[in-house]
Amino acid sequence: MSDNDSDDEYSATVLGSHWFSGPQQTSQQTRVQPQEAVPDRVEGSVLRFGPGVTAAMPAPFPVVAEPVPARRRGEWRRYTLAAVVLLAVLAYLAWQRYGPAIEVRDVTVAAADPQGPGCDSTADVVAVVRTNGRPGTLTYRWIRSDGTQSEQLTERVPRGKKEARLHLLWTFQGRGTYTAEAKLQLVSPGQRTAATRFTYRCAG
Repeated sequence: MSDNDSDDEYSATVLGSHWFSGPQQTSQQTRVQPQEAVPDRVEGSVLRFGPGVTAAMPAPFPVVAEPVPARRRGEWRRYTLAAVVLLAVLAYLAWQRYGPAIEVRDVTVAAADPQGPGCDSTADVVAVVRTNGRPGTLTYRWIRSDGTQSEQLTERVPRGKKEARLHLLWTFQGRGTYTAEAKLQLVSPGQRTAATRFTYRCAG
């Protein structure tokens, strides 16, 4: 077949209208118009569509925090003074309880009657031990010039007392004159000695 024969036999095919406008709609097919979305709940001025985090409701009235009144300068001074006084008292009590131990400052011995005892009487010999005022115990003994001595004795000194008086009662009998000596030997705290002399007289 020649080219001329092909051109004579070619004819254009007419396409149906449905190729241009698409398939025709049937009576059962209806066009659905989009509807406006409606919120499921209203919270104040906030609209919510579906589940979500609920926004905080605005306060119905403005909230104003009350100002904290400033403390007066005099109140702070009063509290500071009270704290200083309290600390001073506590420090003093701690020093009284846990401070240094008792210390002996001085020891003296003397007869209560400088004239000495009379016939068949008792001499009162007094030793005065001065301390630092701390509580503690004094340990001591008396030694007499007639060759006798006492056993080891103790004297409890309370807190705040700065002087302790220790007594020796020495009894004399018979006629004559006797020069006596009484000595205090302090064993603790520290070691100290002090003595005194007096005369016993009995003319008969």
